[in-house]
Amino acid sequence: MTLTGLFVPLITPFDGSGSVDGAALERLAHSCVDAGASGLVALGTTSEVSALTGAERRFVVEVVAGVGCPLLVGADSAASLAALGGTDVRAALTVVPPFVRPGEAGVIAHFRALASASPVPLVVYDVPARTGQPLSAATLRELATIPGVVGVKHAPGGITADTVGLLADPPPDFAVLGGDDAFLGPLLAMGATGAITASAHCLTGDYARLVSAWRDGLVDEARTLGRPLSRLSAALFAAPNPTVIKGVLHAEGRIPTPDVRLPLLAADPALVAAARARIASTACTWN
Repeated sequence: MTLTGLFVPLITPFDGSGSVDGAALERLAHSCVDAGASGLVALGTTSEVSALTGAERRFVVEVVAGVGCPLLVGADSAASLAALGGTDVRAALTVVPPFVRPGEAGVIAHFRALASASPVPLVVYDVPARTGQPLSAATLRELATIPGVVGVKHAPGGITADTVGLLADPPPDFAVLGGDDAFLGPLLAMGATGAITASAHCLTGDYARLVSAWRDGLVDEARTLGRPLSRLSAALFAAPNPTVIKGVLHAEGRIPTPDVRLPLLAADPALVAAARARIASTACTWN
């Protein structure tokens, strides 16, 4: 299985009482797919998964699965992976073990054990700024040889030497999905197969076009799209994710509140306004 295209890692909307708003989540999911997303991600970092109860997590997956598109679900333990058995989940987005910094050999052993027991394929979430554990190109290649490991969400903080080492000769049948939104264009230009991009809650169709333009060799179109979208992504990540995105979605009337759960705090209104202005100017670039 090779994962391609644009996957939107959904926020979790909360209503005025602080509860998960399933109707708003369903509308948001449908709007992303209708605008061109290839699939969705539930329970990723953008969903504030660490602040959700077990019952809320199950509810979120149930709502998003009902949309009927390819679905990835964040799952990091044997128990959470086992719960995906018998579902329509395409793959699990599984973070490199955070905080413990087990070393690259430990990461490989960890994913080998998880993959051997998981009922669904795994996509490695490589995000060293959050986990404290960088992965070399050699380690990513080793992970790609593990049966059941089908890709990586590559988010090392930019285009690194290991990015070049991985994509200069990408492993066969292994998806490299861009996970650093502002660097998505360059990563696609180097041969990434797609993206998991929170910024694509906004101007979803344009991010989808960016992915397909690079895939189809439409270089001029891809560059025209990619430059302003990179600036938009920077504006949407000007405060901890997903605070600005939620502020924008609320201002657009797409979710009932901009609320986030502690330890996150709502984004400064000035940052939300700046992101909305960037959306407007980006859309005007080619529309």
